Amino acid sequence: MASHGVPRHAASEQRSEGARQKELQKIQAYRDLVRAVNMQRAEQDYSIEALNRTSELLKKNPEYYTIWNTRRLILEHQFTMVKSTGGESRNDQLINIIKTDLQFLFPLLRGYPKCYWIWNHRLWDLEQSTLLLPMSVSRSFWQEELALVGKMLSLDNRNFHGWEYRRQVISMLEDLASNDNEGGSDEVSVAAQKSMAKAELDYTTRMIGTNLSNFSAWHNRTRLILRILNEQSASDEERRKMLDDELNLIHRALIDPYDQSLWFYHQNLMCTFDPALASGTMAPNLTDAERLKYLENEVEVITEMSDGEEDCRWIYQALINCSMIISRMEGGGGMSTGMKQQISGWVRELKRLDPLRQGRWLDLETSLKL
Repeated sequence: MASHGVPRHAASEQRSEGARQKELQKIQAYRDLVRAVNMQRAEQDYSIEALNRTSELLKKNPEYYTIWNTRRLILEHQFTMVKSTGGESRNDQLINIIKTDLQFLFPLLRGYPKCYWIWNHRLWDLEQSTLLLPMSVSRSFWQEELALVGKMLSLDNRNFHGWEYRRQVISMLEDLASNDNEGGSDEVSVAAQKSMAKAELDYTTRMIGTNLSNFSAWHNRTRLILRILNEQSASDEERRKMLDDELNLIHRALIDPYDQSLWFYHQNLMCTFDPALASGTMAPNLTDAERLKYLENEVEVITEMSDGEEDCRWIYQALINCSMIISRMEGGGGMSTGMKQQISGWVRELKRLDPLRQGRWLDLETSLKL
């Protein structure tokens, strides 16, 4: 068959050849750009033209980390030039350079939200504001950044790059606030007053409410709770109240028992009841009797959860984990026959449901002498 007198296969070949030539031209243009940027760096050309070329190249390939280093060298040169001139407009010029670079990064971050180098360079820009500008001006940069990362996480609330970046922004805002009180009589008290941990814990609650599978939010929660309790010099009673609240929260969340991130948080909470790990948890001073009572309740709750969810391997893993802690605490003559039988049954289910980890379950059987 032909179209306008041209065989279809020939037209296809022409289009393919045309596309190939366009692709070759793009590759050559990219190579020329890389060569030009590297040549300017070798010649220590730190002009605006050189900066614009790094912008052009990074838009094409934001993973090219050595070009980010080149860009920082150029920006450092600009900062030095501004500082050497002095004058009343000095700060305004520095602010403009930093703001312009942050604006350049934003569309890149939207397009490549998991590119480490973009987040890293953005953090470098903000650090320059702290080094070069008055504290009040620098703080405004960091506060605006907190709002921006909040928007980024609302678009992709499980982006672990964004969560780590948020922790760094929060840390700097706290440092800037604490510096306002240098020389205070009670440094611990001042740090607690300037802490944003409670607000961040509330933020994780909101994010979890939006998406229960938000592993990063659950992970951040574990760190924040310990920090809040320590900052408040919480009593054992207050710590136990926090523990109860978190257990209630995870039990409500486990309405979906197939969500792996929820079980990771549950496992973290179970460390509170393991005497070997309890010292680093939110309630380190529970008695053995209290720990056993909590664990027995967990086994009961999880067993009830398994009704109708017999194909959920996470349930069996949680039951084994709790039972093994109970066995270690009870000590004595080792694991009871009844508990061995229970665990043996759960392991059989795991071998059925998770054959790819067959070796792991066989090792568990051997270690427990099931």
